[in-house]
Amino acid sequence: MKVLKFGGTSVGSVQRMKDVARLICDGTPKIVVLSAMSGTTNTLVEIADYLYRKNPDGAGEVTNRLLQKYLKLIDELYRTEEYRQSARELILERFDCLRSFMKQLFTVLEEKIILAQGELLSTGLMNLYLQETGIRSVLLPALEFMRIDRNAEPEPSFIREKLTVLLEKHPDAELYITQGFICRNACDAVDNLQRGGSDYTASLVGAAIRAEEIQIWTDIDGMHNNDPRYVEHTLPVRQLHFDEAAELAYFGAKILHPTCILPAKLNNIPVRLLNTMQPDAVGTTISNETEKGKIKAVAAKDNITSIRIKSGRMLLATGFLRKVFEIFENCRTPIDVVATSEVGVSVTIDNCNHLDEIVNDLMKYGTVTVDRELTIICVVGDLEWDNVGFESRIVYALKDIPVRMISYGGSNYNVSLLVRAADKQKALQALSDHLFNREREKGE
Repeated sequence: MKVLKFGGTSVGSVQRMKDVARLICDGTPKIVVLSAMSGTTNTLVEIADYLYRKNPDGAGEVTNRLLQKYLKLIDELYRTEEYRQSARELILERFDCLRSFMKQLFTVLEEKIILAQGELLSTGLMNLYLQETGIRSVLLPALEFMRIDRNAEPEPSFIREKLTVLLEKHPDAELYITQGFICRNACDAVDNLQRGGSDYTASLVGAAIRAEEIQIWTDIDGMHNNDPRYVEHTLPVRQLHFDEAAELAYFGAKILHPTCILPAKLNNIPVRLLNTMQPDAVGTTISNETEKGKIKAVAAKDNITSIRIKSGRMLLATGFLRKVFEIFENCRTPIDVVATSEVGVSVTIDNCNHLDEIVNDLMKYGTVTVDRELTIICVVGDLEWDNVGFESRIVYALKDIPVRMISYGGSNYNVSLLVRAADKQKALQALSDHLFNREREKGE
């Protein structure tokens, strides 16, 4: 069985919902994971913000606008009055839930229930539409099988056990529809897998049922070899190793959520990135296979800050790096890139909430320099150290661009380079021209 996930844009209108229905109705059983319709989650966040500010009137006004949007869908989506009425009842039930929080103390617990309504709406409406068209479709409530522990980590054994029971109750179903993003926590309260969590849901469901394939459907035809927003002549990458995809996702490729990779990788389940708007496009396949000797793609991560600690006390000293990293750990600030020398260490972070505290603590051990408005450029591919020459190709491409830091060796799939944010577009284009476009011209 396959698992297919469709993002908010893919179900963002009546026509797109119908397009998705045609895609998934091919006669083979599958589990379909849906996000909320595009724009819904942002609106739900707005409602929650009004309630945090003790402004129920503002929340009510936004809620009413969203309700009218959903009610307008009914006549376009359904043909019969029976299903229109069922859809109307579903929508009103979800919005009654939203309004129930407008006259009481509002906390993060209530916020998470509000944020769950988008997925509950999209899956409920899709399930009714499929049933009206004669498909044996069953709704699998994610809140009955998707759970995270006290560390906000998924519980695979619980997910597998509960999901298996639900599937066994409906052996004759053609399609199983479930919600992405939402779950329950260790206290059995409604929670979520954070933004982008629908990808994670699909991967966890795929791992739980030992799926033959996981498909992530979005509005772009696979992962590109560079960012098409800044670079000309980008192309989809046909095949990636899981580790290559994870590096690209972490360092800026928005098509895939980084957390999605691990469950599929551990269970050796290929992941395909496909385009709902161009369903015949090949897309990108992610697996445990590596194309030897090939540089695959470039990505960029913005809003980076560099911190350099220089100290003569570091020379031949033990424990210096431990003390440095403990400061970041105590401030719950992840480090992206690290470079060291005999007398100093440079690191990058993308979260500056505790920057002043970090700098004050680091000054106990040496001279601290902070550089802001930087970008990490990530070059990904088969970069094993015996793959001779890839370093020179990357560095030569950036010969006219100042590079603040270079990091290689922590992974066989990634070289990270730190440049000024102002040089980002120039650097991305130069890498594309040197690494990809010239190779393509030779092939032609």
